[in-house]
Amino acid sequence: MTEKALRLGTRRSRLAMAQSGQVADAVSQVTGRPVELVEITTYGDTSREHLAQIGGTGVFVTALRDALLRGEVDFAVHSLKDLPTSQPEELVLAAVPVREDPRDVIVARDALKFTDLPRGARIGTGSPRRMAQLNAYARTHGLDIETVPIRGNVDTRIGYVRDGELDAVVLAAAGLNRIGRGEEVTDFLSVDTVLPAPGQGALAVECPAGQADLIAALAELDDPFTRVAVTAERSLLAALEAGCSAPVGALADLPFPAPFERGNPHADGQIVNEMRLRGVVGTTDGSRMVQLSTTGPVPETHDQAATLGRHLAAEMLAQGAAGLMGERAQ
Repeated sequence: MTEKALRLGTRRSRLAMAQSGQVADAVSQVTGRPVELVEITTYGDTSREHLAQIGGTGVFVTALRDALLRGEVDFAVHSLKDLPTSQPEELVLAAVPVREDPRDVIVARDALKFTDLPRGARIGTGSPRRMAQLNAYARTHGLDIETVPIRGNVDTRIGYVRDGELDAVVLAAAGLNRIGRGEEVTDFLSVDTVLPAPGQGALAVECPAGQADLIAALAELDDPFTRVAVTAERSLLAALEAGCSAPVGALADLPFPAPFERGNPHADGQIVNEMRLRGVVGTTDGSRMVQLSTTGPVPETHDQAATLGRHLAAEMLAQGAAGLMGERAQ
C-alpha cells in the first residue's frame, strides 16, 4: 500500500506552481511519499490594488499559513521575500533551499540594455524599492527615465512591453528562470546598481511546529549558506521596522569574487569565510538614499546572522533611513 500523499499548499500563479512543483519533487525524493499540490488563493492574488497600498506584508502568505494551521495542508512553499519577518510560534521555517539568482532584470523592447533606453523611457515596476534605486541611478548617471507602477503576473508585465505601453519592465531573475523564461531577459541589473529585496530568489518551506518527522525530512532541502544570508537580510528589514513593500534592498553574499555576477552562488567551491551584507533604503524618486555595507565572518548560527542585520540597520537608522521609508510597518 502506498503512503498517503503529503499536501503542499501553494499559490495558484504560474510561478508559484512552478517553484512548488520543484519543491514537491525534492520532498518526494527525500520522503519516498507522493506530494500533491493544493492550490490556495491569497488576498494578494485577488486584490487589484498596488502592493504599496495594501501594505505588502503577508498578503501572499496569510491564506497559506491559515491552511497550515487548520490542517488542510501539511506544508507550504512561499517566495521568501513575501514572508513577514515575524515567525508565528505554531509554524516552523523547515527549509530554505539553495537560492536562485537574486538579481533584478530588465525586459525591454528591442532587446535594449537599461543604460541604452531612450530619454524619457517608461519602466514598469510594482516595487518602491526598484523605483527608488532605478531613479537614484538615473539621477547620478544622467539618464532620463520614468518609473510606472504596475501589477500583474509575468505575462501581464512583459505584455506591457510587447504592446508598446512601456519601454521596459523590471522583474526578478529567479522568477523568470523558474518558469523557463530566462531567455527573455535583455539586461541583468548588477547588485551594485539595484540591491534586491531581502530574501529575493530564495524559497521558504514552512510546516506546523508539531510535525517533528516532517520537519526532519524537509530539513534535508535546507542550504545553510542561503539560510544565514537571508536571515541577515530579513533581520535588517525587521530592525528597520519595514514591511515587504518598503523601499528597502538587502543582499548578503560572498565579497570575493562576486558570485551572482558570475552566476555561481557558491564561489566555485572555494573556502569562503567572509560574508558581506549590503542594505539600501531610499525615497521612490531616488533623491535621497542611505546605502551601507558590512563584512564579517560567515555566520554559523541564526543569532549571529540576525545580529549582523541588526547592526547594519542601526547604522542606517543613524544616517536617517527611517525618514526615507514613508509609512513604517505596524
